[in-house]
Amino acid sequence: MEKVVLITGASSGIGLETVRLFQSRNWKVAATMRKPEISKDLAKIADVELFRLDVTDRDSIASAVKGAIETFGKIDILVNNAGYSLVGPFEAASDEQVRKQFDTNVFGLMNVCREVIPHFRARKSGIIVNIASVGGRVAFPLYSLYHSTKWAVEGFSESLQFELEKFNIRVKIIEPGPIKTDFYERSQEVAKKEDLHAYEDLTERTLPNMAKFGETAPDGSIVAEAIYTAATDGTKKLRYKVNSKGLLTARRFLPDSLFNRLIRSIMID
Repeated sequence: MEKVVLITGASSGIGLETVRLFQSRNWKVAATMRKPEISKDLAKIADVELFRLDVTDRDSIASAVKGAIETFGKIDILVNNAGYSLVGPFEAASDEQVRKQFDTNVFGLMNVCREVIPHFRARKSGIIVNIASVGGRVAFPLYSLYHSTKWAVEGFSESLQFELEKFNIRVKIIEPGPIKTDFYERSQEVAKKEDLHAYEDLTERTLPNMAKFGETAPDGSIVAEAIYTAATDGTKKLRYKVNSKGLLTARRFLPDSLFNRLIRSIMID
């Protein structure tokens, strides 16, 4: 029987790689994004349908989910991939930037889940795959707001699995480490405040180091493979690590003082 996956943030990076992988394995794909008109080539691929979905717009979420169900008859898997990163000193971030970070990474993800869960419940079947981050388990300097959203996704997902288990709905968390995509350019915003100079030394040291990790990292296809595994392995496994196992193992076994020293040596010193 044909399977259907709905993917948010499907226009580039991990989302685009995930669309291609599922389609290559004979899935029907509802590829959602804020501007489907810029992805005309993607629309030409067999079994892929494009839908406009902005996770900060509840009406667009409802419309996209309804459109996907009408087009394909059902949704089997939801992949919550859309997101972006606000970096820089917390003190430099405006209220608007903070709200945008949470509206996109947390409330947007929740609202997509809210729209799809009744469909899964009625069918007594479904899998929700939430893209978190190694940054949902550990923390780096200048990423306080991004981390807070990804830690929220981790907690939300882990609790949600208990609520949905009796309906045969599974929840999965993908935890990528550094991945070579346009995340560090297109999907990252740097918080700045014109008269705030106290953090310049920290910023000048840290951000180039983070960018280097992205430059030398594997591409988004390995995350797409992890998403596909989570969607198809038939287990109740909750977390899937991608290029992050070493750091998460260190976090687990090292005391805070040693782990924090490790992060400083990697990111700042």
